[in-house]
Formats: sequence, structure tokens, C-alpha cells
Amino acid sequence: MANNALFADFYEFTMLRAYFELGMTERATFSLFVRNLPKSRNFLLACGLNDLLHEIESLRFNDAQLRFLGSLGAFPEAFLNWLRDFQFTGDVFAMREGTPFFHDEPILEITAPIAEAQFIETLVLNQIGVQTILASKAVRTVTAARGCPVVDFGARRAQGIDAATKGARAFFIAGVTSTSNVAAGFAYGLPLSGTMAHSFIEAFELEEAAFERFLTIFREATLLVDTYDTISGVRKAISLAKGRGADFPLHAIRLDSGDLYGLSRTARQMLDQAGLSHVRIIASGGLDEPVIDELTAREAPIDIFGVGTDMAVSADAPALDIAYKLTEYAGRPRMKLSAGKLSLPGRKQTFRQFNKGEAVCDVIALREENLPGTPLLHSVMIGGKRVEEEEFSLSDIRAYARGSIAALPSEYRSLGRPTKAYDVKISSELAKLERETREQLQACEAPPSQK
Repeated sequence: MANNALFADFYEFTMLRAYFELGMTERATFSLFVRNLPKSRNFLLACGLNDLLHEIESLRFNDAQLRFLGSLGAFPEAFLNWLRDFQFTGDVFAMREGTPFFHDEPILEITAPIAEAQFIETLVLNQIGVQTILASKAVRTVTAARGCPVVDFGARRAQGIDAATKGARAFFIAGVTSTSNVAAGFAYGLPLSGTMAHSFIEAFELEEAAFERFLTIFREATLLVDTYDTISGVRKAISLAKGRGADFPLHAIRLDSGDLYGLSRTARQMLDQAGLSHVRIIASGGLDEPVIDELTAREAPIDIFGVGTDMAVSADAPALDIAYKLTEYAGRPRMKLSAGKLSLPGRKQTFRQFNKGEAVCDVIALREENLPGTPLLHSVMIGGKRVEEEEFSLSDIRAYARGSIAALPSEYRSLGRPTKAYDVKISSELAKLERETREQLQACEAPPSQK
């Protein structure tokens, strides 16, 4: 994994210097949460924790990075020498990946000496933010497919290599079957899928010749039939399959443009009449969850959906109102009072309450409280080292996500908007701490004439 020690906003370094020179070493707790869900999301799916923990655990500054910082003229030698030994020594308390969550709920909380906890802000927001955005989008795509496999075709349209590769991981956790991204397959052991290129077909004088040559090389291949005329392409694939029999191992055809509903019905009828009912139909080309939902609702005979741009960039909700805020320092609760940007003080836990196996309410509470329901946050890092019992395989995370999503009420799992927002409450103890902290801050900040 690349050394990402410099992946921080510049002010994180000025904060590091300030804490260093002022001798501020008390422990602080920062909380990561989403203030408001995007209008097109009924819930979000926590994702990216495993990659974040690996980044935090390996965070070190090398000589080249220290020389670069020194060249900026903003950091004295003593501070740079201190950075040479810098590493994260704190604790991380977090939701398991694959946990559905709602507004204001802590996704994770980090407790460490304030310089350490402050410095990783950019990394935390980026790593959890991007995978959570993409996993939450993919859940909707998988829901729309109604049990049909969904393949990630989005690497070429994703916003950078990191987003494409880690996005494929997030998609898999959310229920996507496989990815076309070979780098993601290597990095995370994801199943890989692919078909063929239009350019390969265009490179031959005849479409039929391209099909025939391709099938002599690849067993159980998929033919892309829409380069020129889709129905003509299907007819050629059928002709070759019937003429060659077992020597022509046609696995599937792919429709990449046009009226996918009408074309899939016609293609299915043609294949079945030719005795090729085993040949599957893959659909791709500008798909999003409303289009997929309509196709599956109308029972289009499509077996697999290949989804690219819309899922890869989460086109309808490409950003989150996500924040990382100080909630405790030196043993005292802290909070922000800015209009529209309030934060809850103290170290927290969230309890999910169920009725007959269905989630009905979440209660955000203080860490030390023991309320009814299932606690959603767990200790995943202590003293800068991962808690081994909290490290799960990708298959385990995927299965956990599937079960956790299934436990939500059906109206929140649907693509439509629920009649009311999911019930997220604040415990009486947390409400009391919030009120007391607010009053103390307002008293301290009041003009002298009002004290």
C-alpha cells in the first residue's frame, strides 16, 4: 500500500505544529457522522473501515516527505524531527462495515492525543466517505435488479484509480456480483467478469467472422451483438451456434444499446426457438436503478445487468454531508454550536432496537450507557493496533450487510421514499449532556455585559 502520510489538508499540518509547540497532548475524541442523508437515500451503508485502519496503522513519514515539508518554509526543524517518529497510537470505535445507518449516527469515533486524532481527519473523511457513497448507491442498484446478478463496469468512468478500485470493493459488499476491474480483483480477491469490445468486431470485415474467431479462442464467451444491428447480430450468433454445435461454446449475448426491453424479448424468443435456451442475455449501456427497476418489473428476459457510469460516480448523490468533529478533549465534552452544524458531545454508542427481528428505532447514547437493543459500534483498534477479532473477510462483510439490510423495514429498503424518516432518537443522558455543554459554552462565550 502506498505511503499516504501527506494525504491531509494543509491546515492539518499547521494544527500539528500548533499542538506540538503548545504542548497539547491530552486525549481527544472525534466523531464521524452524516448530518443529513441525500434525498435519494433512505439509509446509508457503512463501508471503507478496513482500508482506513490499514492506512492509519501504517502511517509514517519518510525522508522525502519530511524534506518536502521542510521546503515549504512553514515548519521548523524541531517539528520535522518530531514528525519523524509520528505514528497513530489511539483507539478506534466503529460500526462494522455493511451496517445500515442514518443521520447523526456516529460511523466511528477516534480517541487519541489530539494531534494524532486531528491529523487523520482528511484520511478518515475520504476513505469512509467514498466507499460509503458507492456502497449505498450499489445497494439500490442491486435492489432494482430483483435477484439478477449485477456486474460493475464502471472503472473507466470512476473518478480516479483509487475510487474505481475501492469502489469495486464497496459494490461487492453491497451485493454486486463481480467487477470488470482487474486491479480490484487482484487487490481484494473479487470475482472478475468481461465480454468483448466493439472495436474487435469493427476490426473484421464481417461481424460473423469476428464472432467465429473470438469463440475459437475463448471458451464460454459472451458475444456483443449490437455493433451494427442488434437483431442481425443475434441471428448471426445463432447461426454459428447451430452450425458448430458443441464446438461453438456460446455462453451469452450482450445488449449494449437501444430498447433493452424490446430487444431482450425478441432475442430471448429467437434463442429459445433455436434450442439455445441456455444462452444468457446481458444488458448494459447507461443503466441506473430506475431503468433496471422498470426492466425487472416488466419481467424483461435479462439475466445479468452490467452497470457503469451511474453506479461508479453515484450520479444522483455523489457527495455526503459528512463531518468529523471534536466531541471530547481532556476529559471534558465539546461540541459545535454553529447554525446547521451542531455536533453531539461526548463518546457515544448507538443501539438498534428490533421488534420481531425488524429494526424499529435507533438510539444514540453515551458510550457507558447500556440500553435495550444491539450496539452498533465496536472497538476495532486499540493503541494504534487493529483488534484481530474485529477483522472480517470480504465474504463475511458482504453476508453481514445482506442480513443487516434485510432487517430494515421494507419501506426503507425500497427505491421509493418512505412515508416518514427512520426513527433516530437521543438518549436522555446524552440529551442532558448536550444541554449542559451548550449552556456552559454559551456562558463562557457570552459578552462581559451578559455574564
